[in-house]
Amino acid sequence: MIRFETIDVMTPVLDYDHVRDWIVGVAAGCGYGVGELYYYFCSDEALLDINQRRLGHDFYTDIVTFPLTDSGDVISSEFCISLDRIAENSLNFGRSFESELLRVIIHGVLHLIGYDDHTDEERSRMREKEEECLRQFYK
Repeated sequence: MIRFETIDVMTPVLDYDHVRDWIVGVAAGCGYGVGELYYYFCSDEALLDINQRRLGHDFYTDIVTFPLTDSGDVISSEFCISLDRIAENSLNFGRSFESELLRVIIHGVLHLIGYDDHTDEERSRMREKEEECLRQFYK
């Protein structure tokens, strides 16, 4: 089950059925099933509060991921996404709001299936995979 909820913002306009199918397809293509995925859209301030309280991080970010299980072949997680960061990053990166939101949505999934972004090499690999996934979405 994949659910999309809001905390303190308006629900972004997306074809959520297509997004769900896309997430399942990306996960399956990497050898994973989808269990429970909960996406919570919120403001910068709400995500900063979550980041501080739950992770002890005192900075703004576009997404935080909270895995719900460590099962080897099924992903389950909560994702909190700042729509303020998405809007700003879409301008900074020259992307549409929708494209940047989708990139962040799949970014969280990619973390769960083993992609990381701590080093330059990992970031490059993550970005390549994000772009590949976005191409799949827009086919």
